[in-house]
Amino acid sequence: MATRMGGVVKALVEAIPGKTFLELRLGEQRALERLSGRKVPLWLMVSEATKGGISDALGSRLDGRDVALFEQCVSLRLTPEGALFRENGEVSVYATGHGDLPDALRASGLLKDFLATRGDGYVWLTNLDNLGATVDPALLGWHAGHASPLSVEVVDKVGTDRGGVPVLLEGRRIIAEEFRLPKDVDPNAIRVFNTNTFLADARALEQLAFEFTWVEVEKTIGAAKAIQFERLLGEISVPLEPLFLRVPREGVASRFLPVKDNDELARRREEIRAIAESRGMLL
Repeated sequence: MATRMGGVVKALVEAIPGKTFLELRLGEQRALERLSGRKVPLWLMVSEATKGGISDALGSRLDGRDVALFEQCVSLRLTPEGALFRENGEVSVYATGHGDLPDALRASGLLKDFLATRGDGYVWLTNLDNLGATVDPALLGWHAGHASPLSVEVVDKVGTDRGGVPVLLEGRRIIAEEFRLPKDVDPNAIRVFNTNTFLADARALEQLAFEFTWVEVEKTIGAAKAIQFERLLGEISVPLEPLFLRVPREGVASRFLPVKDNDELARRREEIRAIAESRGMLL
């Protein structure tokens, strides 16, 4: 899932000197091909704002099969009063969240073609900038060995970490965002949270028929307040009951290295370099 950081397409930001996030993901793909003897597809969900830059950076490597882009949904922002929000006289367009992924991927035809060619398989879903969340044969084997169609990676909370948490809802395991928890449930008492990395059975993802909830989000655009509605990928755990896997977030074994802004990137560069080297992403 590709996003923006500081007005720049995050995929094209240098994660370490000389290597962008996108180039390191392509390095991961090459490392997996050396390991498995076959190409592991890399599909990137892009928005109207990120598609052009990523497509240009990929150039001839973008073959629509092993390296492919698929576009998420867009909508129009509103004012708090419900009118169309405008920037410089134009309506303000935005991408509607990473919860678009199941619908957008299915609409692209990539999953259908993948299943027609390979018969079955698995899809790893993660943020492009979280370079800790690489394809791991051991985790893939663990997922393939249990009966749930979805695995969700969670990590220990540190400091003021917040995010979706694993809970039981009417006897079923799901990821629940903090704002959806009952008021008498303290989210701080749940000491792990969702990393937004999922491993799904490809066929279950292709056949998924589920209406994701639209969540109201307030944004500040310039000096003005705007309202937009987004979907959250963690809600995929409602139709596809998951198992949760607690993964490390420290050292070269870390599977959680999110980068939200340039300051966080500066702090994480040495960790990113160590992980990229240890997983063959620089070769």
